[in-house]
Amino acid sequence: MPDTMETESRKLLRRLQATLAEAGAGQERLDRITHLIADSMRTEVCSIYLFRDADTLELCATEGLNPEAVHQTRMRIGEGLVGRVARKNRPLNTADAPGTEGFRYMPETGEEVFSSFLGVPVQRLGETLGVLVVQSRAQREYSTDEVYALEVVAMVLAEMKELGAFTGEGAALAAPHQNAFMIKGGVAQEGIAQGHVYLHEPRVVITNLVSDDPEAELARLREAVDQLRVSVDEMLDTASTQDTEQLQILEAYRMFANSRGWMRRMEESLVSGLSAEAAVEKEQSAARTRMEQVPDAYLRERLHDLDDLSNRLLRLLTGQGSETGAEIPVDPILVARNIGPGELLDYGRALKGIILEEGSVGSHAAIVARALAIPLIVNAKRITTEALNGDLVLIDGEQGIVHLRPDETVQAAFRDKSAMQAKAQERYASLRDKPAVTQCGTEISLNMNAGLMADLPSLPTSGAEGVGLFRTELQFLTRPKVPKRSELAQHYARVLDAAGEKRVVFRTLDIGSDKVLPYMKPQDEPNPALGWRAIRVGLDKPGVMRMQLQALIRGANGRPLTLMFPFVAQLEEFTRARDYLMRELDREASLGRVLPEKVEVGAMLETPSLAFSPNSFFEMADFISIGGNDLKQFFFAADRENERVRRRYDTLNVSFLSLIELIVSRCRDVGTPVSFCGEDAGRPIEALCFSAMGLRSLSMRPASIGPVKHLLRRCDLREARAVITEARASGAMTVRPAVMEWLRHQN
Repeated sequence: MPDTMETESRKLLRRLQATLAEAGAGQERLDRITHLIADSMRTEVCSIYLFRDADTLELCATEGLNPEAVHQTRMRIGEGLVGRVARKNRPLNTADAPGTEGFRYMPETGEEVFSSFLGVPVQRLGETLGVLVVQSRAQREYSTDEVYALEVVAMVLAEMKELGAFTGEGAALAAPHQNAFMIKGGVAQEGIAQGHVYLHEPRVVITNLVSDDPEAELARLREAVDQLRVSVDEMLDTASTQDTEQLQILEAYRMFANSRGWMRRMEESLVSGLSAEAAVEKEQSAARTRMEQVPDAYLRERLHDLDDLSNRLLRLLTGQGSETGAEIPVDPILVARNIGPGELLDYGRALKGIILEEGSVGSHAAIVARALAIPLIVNAKRITTEALNGDLVLIDGEQGIVHLRPDETVQAAFRDKSAMQAKAQERYASLRDKPAVTQCGTEISLNMNAGLMADLPSLPTSGAEGVGLFRTELQFLTRPKVPKRSELAQHYARVLDAAGEKRVVFRTLDIGSDKVLPYMKPQDEPNPALGWRAIRVGLDKPGVMRMQLQALIRGANGRPLTLMFPFVAQLEEFTRARDYLMRELDREASLGRVLPEKVEVGAMLETPSLAFSPNSFFEMADFISIGGNDLKQFFFAADRENERVRRRYDTLNVSFLSLIELIVSRCRDVGTPVSFCGEDAGRPIEALCFSAMGLRSLSMRPASIGPVKHLLRRCDLREARAVITEARASGAMTVRPAVMEWLRHQN
């Protein structure tokens, strides 16, 4: 541990601690702090800028600039040198501020006489709260020690801001975690929900930021790091040697826990006067800032490992375990940075909604949320730093909006929307046992998608005629190792038991792309959605495919068995997979096992190439299921994980409807049943148009069946088809406006 000096930063922190201990309002404290820093660092100017909103900084206190400019001078992020520090999240040190790129003169501040400039971000765990600046008349660059001292003070200011030490009038001095906060994220599972926040990983609260005894803090830090290293070693000792990915993560943990650079940087912070906890958090904030600037996905993942390790170390130092004593509210909305499928299943259906700061629409968590019919918003930036346990929160899973601590106006509008949806659900419930027969007498088969046993109770209550898609990968995703064949057979048997006489279509294992098994090493692929996934994995590694086929045959136990292979791109893939099934049927018969009463073998049409396969494919398949989610993203070359492009292309685009029409026509020519499965099947207008194009079977989430059935029963498909035909003939890019206009005039 460095012991070269009674550091300037330690002296400054000691004075700062005494100042913060004095009584006073937020503005008084900020004024005292700027005076203290300017005096301690012997600079003419010290200024504190804080964010008043996500894009605007406000001068909140100054020593040396025109006091009339306080709360009047504002700048956008990236504007001027202060805005540049906020945008880049790193210090800016220059002897010639006016000559530095990006400089903007603010005449009301009177800063034109000051040449040197040092600005550091006021940040906490990677989130920038403001900028701390010192300026001098003399042209000089500030020393490394001075930069470091100002960074340490900025870190303390960030913590004190989080603890509410600088509250006052105006948006920039608003009390944290008090005001309404709205976030726009991505919709991974539709639905609306109201409840109270339950943090999956509550933040560690640090109250002792400054220490007068660096040696004592060093002893505390080293003891905690030793405990951390022992716990990592124990995890490595007990980890499965077959689980290579888990071993790699734990080895990364061990590397970081034994990193001399990591330890040295924290020790330097102890010398500067920070407590052990504050030193860990300062390094964690720096790591998170680096994380945001690293383009390489592998390196970002390693920085995530370091972030997790820092959290573990903070909990050891503070004694705050993951259990903070906060009770799960009766209406919990789970808030997390990210969450695995197994952890989410542990919460189960008790959750009213889920909000993730990270995640994606195709993540494991999204798959489970859809199976549990729980509204899920992903990419909700800053939610984990803004939300506190018990905060009221509203989820609008139709628009992808989260309202945290909403005001009464928003709550009233949300109650109205909920009431309207409740009335609509009552109306849909009355249709539960009625067929989806259109005004022209056409009957459409509506089926539900499922993936968990917990989905099956929805089968009779939703009005679904059967299960059009049962995702089998969830039993693989939520386990630390490959499930046993006997376990899978028992599971499939329970699914068929719960479905009774209703048809269940099992989709064989669909892994790869965004669904990487915990025990499967991710492939280094530039575009995994177009890579080694689904049937491609099964054909290259037939052991797991054969085991699953055996489990399906045994689970059927003499009952009809219906299965389909995912992501088939050409005839040869389907024939090979089908041959595997036929061989397993022969093998099971030779072993004297009971065979299914009837076997139907289909394929998911998710690639445009399969729509143009030879007739022999459509003749060989017992049925075709159009996988709309993947088919649309490949048809439009628009990644459905990319918010910038995935909403740009309309499902009711005339070219996409023409593809659907082609598939329906080819299936009709050879008498092969065809259905549409995916999110769009559950959207009433899309379902109506698909039916008008000739589809007679749709599969969707259970909650969508009522709205779809309600619209279909009101409409004449012949009229809808005529509207679509007219819109196409007019040269329209999409038929949506024409169909919606026609619907407005329907009874």
